[in-house]
Amino acid sequence: MKQTINTSNAPAAIGPYSQAIAYGHLLFTSGQIPLSITTGEVVSGGIATQTEQALKNLQGVLEAGGASFSSVIKTTCFLTDMADFAAFNEVYASFFGDAVPARSCVAVKALPKGVLVEIEAIAIRS
Repeated sequence: MKQTINTSNAPAAIGPYSQAIAYGHLLFTSGQIPLSITTGEVVSGGIATQTEQALKNLQGVLEAGGASFSSVIKTTCFLTDMADFAAFNEVYASFFGDAVPARSCVAVKALPKGVLVEIEAIAIRS
């Protein structure tokens, strides 16, 4: 049965979507962008700061859905500039450690609110 996941440990959805949907043992998250949980505004700084915030937001959604970074099996990452790829990877790796999931990383023309990065995940729930 499908279950909607919502948490105050990540920014509220800014459109007609859920933060995540759980279906059986799987959790499908919506893309997380670097919005401050407290202000709802885009965090200032470059790709490293924005990637860190997007991943913190993703962590909040994962935990609310009964998952964690170690249970993520696939991510899709969107960057507005592939010149940021190395800096993005450095921060991304610090959150996943040795439990790196399958991943797609693509460049896009633009993202909501003018952010530099968006990250979504599929995870196995505990």
